[in-house]
Amino acid sequence: MTVDPGTAPARTTHAGVTYYFCHPHCLKKFETDPAKYLSGAREEMSLTMAAAPPPPPGARREYICPMCPEVVSDHPAACPKCGMPLEPKDVPAEDAPDPEQQRMTRLLWLAAFPSLIVFTLSMLEMAVAFPEGVRTASHWTQAVLATFVLACGYVFYQRAWTALVQRHFNMFTLIVLGVSTAYLYSAIALVWPGLFPHALHDEAGHVMLYFESAAIIIVLVLVGQVLEGRARHATTAAVRRLIGLAPKTANLVAPNGAEQDLPLELIQPGDVVRIRPGEKVPVDGVVADGQSSVDESMLTGEPMPVAKSLSSKVFAGTLNATGMLLVRTEKVAAETMLAQIVRHVMDAQRSRAPIQSLVDRVSAVFVPVVLAAALLTLTLWLAFGGDRAVASAFVNAVAVLMVACPCALGLSTPMAIMVGIGRGAESGILVKSAEALEHLHKARVLVIDKTGTLTEGKPALVSLETLDGGSENELLRLAASLEQASEHPLARALVQAARDRGLTMEPTREFQATVGQGVAGVVAGRRLLIGNSAYLTAQGVSQAARQQIERLKAQGQTVLLLAVDGKLASIFGVADPVKSTSAGAVRQLQDEGMEIIMATGDSKAVAEIVARQVGITTVHAEILPDAKRQLVKDLQARGALVAMAGDGINDAPALAQADIGIALGTGTDIAMESAPIILVRGDLRAIAEARMLSRDTLAAIRQNLFLAFAYNVLAVPLAAVGILNPILASAAMSLSSVSVIVNSLRLRWRY
Repeated sequence: MTVDPGTAPARTTHAGVTYYFCHPHCLKKFETDPAKYLSGAREEMSLTMAAAPPPPPGARREYICPMCPEVVSDHPAACPKCGMPLEPKDVPAEDAPDPEQQRMTRLLWLAAFPSLIVFTLSMLEMAVAFPEGVRTASHWTQAVLATFVLACGYVFYQRAWTALVQRHFNMFTLIVLGVSTAYLYSAIALVWPGLFPHALHDEAGHVMLYFESAAIIIVLVLVGQVLEGRARHATTAAVRRLIGLAPKTANLVAPNGAEQDLPLELIQPGDVVRIRPGEKVPVDGVVADGQSSVDESMLTGEPMPVAKSLSSKVFAGTLNATGMLLVRTEKVAAETMLAQIVRHVMDAQRSRAPIQSLVDRVSAVFVPVVLAAALLTLTLWLAFGGDRAVASAFVNAVAVLMVACPCALGLSTPMAIMVGIGRGAESGILVKSAEALEHLHKARVLVIDKTGTLTEGKPALVSLETLDGGSENELLRLAASLEQASEHPLARALVQAARDRGLTMEPTREFQATVGQGVAGVVAGRRLLIGNSAYLTAQGVSQAARQQIERLKAQGQTVLLLAVDGKLASIFGVADPVKSTSAGAVRQLQDEGMEIIMATGDSKAVAEIVARQVGITTVHAEILPDAKRQLVKDLQARGALVAMAGDGINDAPALAQADIGIALGTGTDIAMESAPIILVRGDLRAIAEARMLSRDTLAAIRQNLFLAFAYNVLAVPLAAVGILNPILASAAMSLSSVSVIVNSLRLRWRY
């Protein structure tokens, strides 16, 4: 059973895992011999603890800034650089409310109504001649309500102060300066109007107040924060859906045959779990028994279920459709492909594109320049503003501070990157670094592996020719029956072909294998031989089908001969078949101007045959892993931006060397670790999709930067000359942030 950490009376840590116990005596047994305790508990299906439970309240977590990923903290805080609240580094599986979002929403609702009253009273004063007593009451009401609204904006003061302590300027520096100036000016004018020159007094002796500017600015910034929070929450939706695909329990089958549903945290590599029809697969593993169809669309994007039988691989989060499966666990929890996908997406969403360096350089001087512009505005209006120079100077300087708030600039790159990577994850394109996403569409050379990338990556029966009119199915059934006892890849190809045709295989007697040549045995009372030409010749079988054998070899097939009772009966051609999508993918990439180069360790003859089938003209065959890496280096030395696609251990060095490494999710772990981009479904057409995503994401970043810069270039002069007052300036500032968010979210709507 699962133990609540808050109520468990005893706990201990063993091998990096914390265990919580219901009873102290269980803890003593565990500490005496942990391995024996765990083994016994698992076999008896009576565990009294839960391993690695969710961290109890107050446990330490890592928090990271959504816009400055280099800023990491062990507690919630404001980023000292940009002022944004730090977010938990891990995305929770449950779509729980964001505390920061809740706080901003609550503050917005608290501030909205009072600020509306302040704004309404201010506008009425301009339109209606209030009696002196009513006007005084209105002023003090505005002052009290504006004070309350500024109190709702305390978070902005906290962020500005944090940045100042760290010797940074951020967007909240401008907000606090503008709001505080408007509020303090109005408060002093209300309490001590005599301190101001006569030119600032109206006919009734009052000084113009700007409480409504301070209040409305706070509300508009809160609106912007709420909208930004919702947008960031939306970018993690894909990650959260991925996390939610994994079931929380697994049906463990003990060595004595007993079964029980246990929390997934208790399942270990080597365990056998039963997966019933309609259940999700809880672990990564191989089928130990049973046959079924599994819906792997969450990994591959393909709607058709995949047939699973003995030794087939299954992955956590996929859906078992029809049959019962016993799966031997290979990877659990954070080691599964699903967990790796989640981790890659989370890390990539926080990575920074090189184009972000432009934003960083601009932001480093932006706030000082704006402060200088506000000071210049103040000085020029005081010098040349005429009768109302002081009032105009103050109002326009505040407007400059507000309209130049760099919210949109700070959001330009991170929002587009987060949305783009999240959208790619939903399409089976996992981007592990923003740099790879930025450069992919610029690549003009693609080095591509053959086995497992262009081809299926495993031998399969591709041709079957019979002699003397024999039945194809019968001869295949006999051959597969004999090959059942062999572990050779070519033997497995024949067995799989027989299974695919639904043939029933017979038991084998007197099985003998000759390494590197062939096998012999008796099936259904008939003496069978399967092997190469030399093996059958050595066994005294005459071969009269030389022409057919040479024709199949010329097509890149490995030829197996079947002799039945001393007579040649059938010729099997086994090859690694080209994926049905490879030719179309290569053609599509070539149409986009990419040069495709095949690099493979396979023989030159086989490589050239595959190259002709898919339309590749440049082939490097029979090369070792380091030679692949050197090929990529040579291409880079020519000035080419090189992408490399592969799936095997032998591709890992080249994937790491390439400017953009692209690993197929159907390949090895080391290949996926070496590449910044992973195509989950192993379909090369996804490269074209990834290039389109790269192109669209970079376009969105450039559009965002244009919107942010154009906004400031146009708005600051308008504020400086008095066309935009502080209220309109704050509204325009929030509108610019919203425009950047909406433009970034178009990436989700585009596909």
